[in-house]
Amino acid sequence: MAKTTFNTKGIGTLLKNASQLEQAIKEDQQEVIRELTNHILLLPIEHIEANMDQPRKDFDDKALDELAASIKVHGLIQPITVRRLHEKAYQIISGERRFRASKRAGLTEIPAYVRIANNQEMLEMALIENIQREDLNAIEIAMSYASLMEECKLTHEQISERVGKDRTTITNYTRLLTLSDKIQEAVRERKLSMGHARSLAGIKDNAAFQNSLFAKIISEELSVRAVEELIRKYQEETKGAKPAASKRLPDHLRNIQDQFSAFFGAKVALKRNDKGNGQLIVKFENDGELNRLIELIEEK
Repeated sequence: MAKTTFNTKGIGTLLKNASQLEQAIKEDQQEVIRELTNHILLLPIEHIEANMDQPRKDFDDKALDELAASIKVHGLIQPITVRRLHEKAYQIISGERRFRASKRAGLTEIPAYVRIANNQEMLEMALIENIQREDLNAIEIAMSYASLMEECKLTHEQISERVGKDRTTITNYTRLLTLSDKIQEAVRERKLSMGHARSLAGIKDNAAFQNSLFAKIISEELSVRAVEELIRKYQEETKGAKPAASKRLPDHLRNIQDQFSAFFGAKVALKRNDKGNGQLIVKFENDGELNRLIELIEEK
């Protein structure tokens, strides 16, 4: 059987001929992939579909309209990347935001890099290309890394090699997924920075303190450094606490105690008897600490 050949002019024709394409892939898949990598094709926009595994879920309407207006004037400068399903069907690997804006701009064709990949290869490509190219928020990046681990069976080290990030960076992102839904949503909406979220994720086995500190960050617009200092003080003050003493308080009172501790940024002791009488003790080490507490109360 004669070997299928193609050149720069023939790559588009080959993509439209399913039998020739399949034959070319069987004969020399690497050559097909290499040719596809080096060429941009114009594809009918109606033949392109979104990828359900796309890590980006939130698209800002105003930003899409602005991009669509730019595309109307200048065209789409950066091609999208798609996987060929068959002659008239392509699935987006990366560039869904550009694809949506192009539709709004009224384009009938869109420039694209075409890839040949199976489902798992496609998912890996989609996740990695989006992490590298798209303006994902920290939670979307974290979810992408988690998908690479769970669905593509990649280790932190392998992900690090593929995306060109330090291994600790991968770990810091994936730890964000241990945060509560409320805190994750704040990160998604960019009300909470990656630095703030990473600090909160470092608080283990104390959801009440974590949530109280989160509320304090939002209400008082604390810097990351200020948050780290509050966490450091809290950890130092609770390190020497006797477990037996903490167990004397029911869980709901321990949560209240933790909330007061987060508010004051200091060790707090809550005492209450069965009749409902009790006291709240806020500890300080020097006059400077006392002045800080007074200023905090006066501000409220």
